[in-house]
Amino acid sequence: MNIALWVVQILLALLFLAGGGMKVFQYDKTYGMLPWVRDSSKAFVTFVGYMDLLAGLGFILPELTGMLPWLTPLAALGASVILILAVALHIKRNEIKNAIPNIAFLALAIFVMIGRFY
Repeated sequence: MNIALWVVQILLALLFLAGGGMKVFQYDKTYGMLPWVRDSSKAFVTFVGYMDLLAGLGFILPELTGMLPWLTPLAALGASVILILAVALHIKRNEIKNAIPNIAFLALAIFVMIGRFY
């Protein structure tokens, strides 16, 4: 079970770090790639990017270092909130095909949250 949790944590960390990095450090590139970014303020997109970066780091660092490992399930909880809001945004914008990957990532984040709480 621990190996499965680590595999999922690394996958989610890479996804959140890549997405957050693009939103924070490559806003212009993100503006052209993600339709919802065009309808949002730069400050909001940057905020979401920083939250993604924190979630990505939270999936790996606490458990890897052994320092405050209880932060990993909390990072998974925070990522779950981000993903629920992302699904809601895509449904509101009638972008159902964009919501489907977020639902899959939400299931993985919930798996990590439950697995690391116990």
